[in-house]
Amino acid sequence: MKHITFYLDFISPYAYLAFEKLPQALMGHSYHVSYKPILFAGLLKHHGQLGPAEIPGKREWTYRQVLWLARQHGVDLQLPAQHPFNPLGLLRLAVACGQEGLANRYVCETIFRHVWLGGADAADVQRLQALTTQLAPQRDPGDAAVKTQLKTNTEQAIAQGVFGVPMFDVDGKLFWGVDALPMLTAYLEGDATLEDEWLAGLRPARYSTPRLSPGLRAPPVRPA
Repeated sequence: MKHITFYLDFISPYAYLAFEKLPQALMGHSYHVSYKPILFAGLLKHHGQLGPAEIPGKREWTYRQVLWLARQHGVDLQLPAQHPFNPLGLLRLAVACGQEGLANRYVCETIFRHVWLGGADAADVQRLQALTTQLAPQRDPGDAAVKTQLKTNTEQAIAQGVFGVPMFDVDGKLFWGVDALPMLTAYLEGDATLEDEWLAGLRPARYSTPRLSPGLRAPPVRPA
């Protein structure tokens, strides 16, 4: 049996699509999935990046693409009234519902659909209170231990090399994005070619020139 850790943040439409399509991708395989909520903004801060919805042009493209992908995959999806929004309340609720920083599939499904179905404000206080009542968490989402656990989840993810969501970790190999689900399926099926491709990802081009900040000149590249 393969163990898969699914790193997710409810703010991500791609994580929602991957969550909905994961059972189909894993059909016929022996597996166990651990759903691990993390703060996507924490990953972005660590890597010095902006989120897709924070970049003009990329923001609009993201929404167009996820709506198209949802239709292609037969997944019901409506954009929330506000996006991006602060997902901390939802993430802490998920952690508070589980043990050791994990949430079960029902909890994740309920929260994802709270965000991505209906087009309402995902962070609305009254809606969050109703959602909390529905899920009846074992701990108070506002408890310091819950907040610390979410922070620890994010730090552990960064230490594992996680740089985005959705991300799937199996056997120490990371699969990123909803479009990586077929690759994950191939790995579970024992596709031997993936080993070569995995190693290829560790070998940069010999004469590649690093990108430098504007105003800095790249050093000349001399043949060996």
